[in-house]
Amino acid sequence: MPLLANRGILTAKKTAVKHLMLALQQILVISLIKRLETVFQCCSKGEYIMISKLIADRMTKGSWIRKMFEEGNRLKAIYGADNVFDFSLGNPDLEPPAEVLAAIREFANDTTPGQHGYMSNAGYLSTRAAVAGQLSRKSGLEIKPEAVCMTVGAGGALNVALKALLDPDDEVILLAPFFFEYTSYTNNHNGIPVIVKCDHETLLPDFEAIRSAITPRTKALIINSPNNPSGVIYPREVLENLDALLREAPQTIYVLSDEPYNALVFDGETVPDTLTSIANAIICTSWSKSLSLAGDRIGYLAVSPRCEDYSRLIEAVPYCNRTLGYVNAPAFFQHVVERAIDARVDISKYEERRNLLLGILREAGFDVKTPAGSIYLFPKSPIDDDVAFAQACARHNVTLVPGTGFGFPGYVRLCFATSQKTILGSAEAFKTIGREFGLIK
Repeated sequence: MPLLANRGILTAKKTAVKHLMLALQQILVISLIKRLETVFQCCSKGEYIMISKLIADRMTKGSWIRKMFEEGNRLKAIYGADNVFDFSLGNPDLEPPAEVLAAIREFANDTTPGQHGYMSNAGYLSTRAAVAGQLSRKSGLEIKPEAVCMTVGAGGALNVALKALLDPDDEVILLAPFFFEYTSYTNNHNGIPVIVKCDHETLLPDFEAIRSAITPRTKALIINSPNNPSGVIYPREVLENLDALLREAPQTIYVLSDEPYNALVFDGETVPDTLTSIANAIICTSWSKSLSLAGDRIGYLAVSPRCEDYSRLIEAVPYCNRTLGYVNAPAFFQHVVERAIDARVDISKYEERRNLLLGILREAGFDVKTPAGSIYLFPKSPIDDDVAFAQACARHNVTLVPGTGFGFPGYVRLCFATSQKTILGSAEAFKTIGREFGLIK
């Protein structure tokens, strides 16, 4: 009897465990079904995010340049390309100069073995020596080839410099108006962008505002002259005063000088040399605009010999070029720019277009200064809400970029690196816009 009783108890326990397991399975299945229903509902609403939440948030904010460019494409699909006047994207439309095309042909026909293989992460020594020589002649300083690193455009140079300099939560001062990707470049390397607005009228740096923005965490400041979007060139005195201000800080603050528009200047203007005026300068630039090679992604980074911690910095730069995944700048176009180091696009064509668009805007009543360089006009928006104004212009088939996209509301940017046909064709649309906003009668 005790044995039968024990068996009965054991059977009852097994049955209870079985029922418990079935109940748990049902709970898990119900929970999974509810979870899947939530996922499907979120997916149908576009709410479920599998990618990085940080990236998803930044993608939602997006680039105003790209938004307006896509709006231009939408309008062209509806009204035809000839009836849409797109001034949104800063894409140089001149072909590369003859020297560049000749260098491309020459190198393409060069059958020397190993021309397309890996090289030093800093780039070919001969190319770096050519760049260093040009910088030395311009600045009066001795720039050595080891201070130059060939990069994947100016954007690659800025990312390499920031990677080499920043520790988590270090701060980078950005002078608005500025190319808004600077915020992403800073965030890429766990830095914190600190936006400081330039003077609203002159669009030159506000030194007191910069002084107030400097903290013990400030590691770098980015300048861009000639400026995108304003076309303003920073005078030598401004650069020297900026250098003096930054030297007041107890720590070293590096100046990253983004210089892709240095060769695009008008009316006989010149761009003061950054290396001459600023001690802790790192040049980040490309031939995207000066040689119309934007899609070929070739640029360089150059460290001033006066930089603090120079020796370790010039070692860190090629290391970061490699570990960021660039490895090295494109071999083909290193050879091309070396052969065409002093070539330039025909600046007079851009100057002519600048003058045409200036005349059209002023005739329509816009308040717009004459840019000394770059490929942009930066007129004031006739209303405080520059985004609303840009959207209103799109209703007249004119696409431009609100100043908000450059951290500087109240202005709009137009790129004049487009055809004369587009510029001249926009005249009536701008007059209509001018009348709509009370700029002209």
